[in-house]
Amino acid sequence: MPRRVNDYRGLTQKSRLKLLHAVQRVPGRLVQELAEEAEMPITTARDHLRVLEDEGLVVSAPIDTGRRGRPPKGYSPVRRADHSSVAQRRAAAARRRGDVLRRVEPELDHSTSLGTAAVHQLDALYEHLDDAGLAPEIDPEDLTVGLLPCLYEDLIDAERPLVCSVHAKLVRHQLEQTSGPLELRQLHPFVGPERCVLVLGLRGEAPRSSRAGGIDGDSSDAELEQGARRALRELSDPS
Repeated sequence: MPRRVNDYRGLTQKSRLKLLHAVQRVPGRLVQELAEEAEMPITTARDHLRVLEDEGLVVSAPIDTGRRGRPPKGYSPVRRADHSSVAQRRAAAARRRGDVLRRVEPELDHSTSLGTAAVHQLDALYEHLDDAGLAPEIDPEDLTVGLLPCLYEDLIDAERPLVCSVHAKLVRHQLEQTSGPLELRQLHPFVGPERCVLVLGLRGEAPRSSRAGGIDGDSSDAELEQGARRALRELSDPS
């Protein structure tokens, strides 16, 4: 059976990842500029942007050029749920499913130690990562998230740092979309051949995880990519 376009949130095509990276790097740009950076035809870029917008990862808005006629659209990553009706629906659905699961299995309810808002952030983050095919393993005690990005293995031989940068930004944005105190503190790429680890933290508190090193969660794209390259070299040559 052919895979639906929205499987894994449309993120398993290298060209679409490159386009999303271009949107994240400089928000608000026109499709022509994004297509040029991602090295693809404008028509292909438009199709990919439509998929990313349908998945609630990108939002478009008219740009006033002062000229007559229909204004062009600028594209930006979705940072807040109220910027995208798709993101709003996804966050609300994740919260409902999480609440139902905790009623059925009360031992999974960590709202006493984390607070209800943080738990709902974890609901949304888990569903985003799971839908992106990253098989998340969330530890609510030390607030770490293990990822198994095997779905992207064929894509990332030459583009691993780019993939890390895109997903780190998506995690950061996902946490911002659901109001709460959780933040991305560190990214630990390639702690194993097929494993990455995210370290989260509650705003105003030190991280609960004692894992050393990593890349700061608020790093720039260039810093994320440099850190991912460094981790990849260390994985390939641990000496």
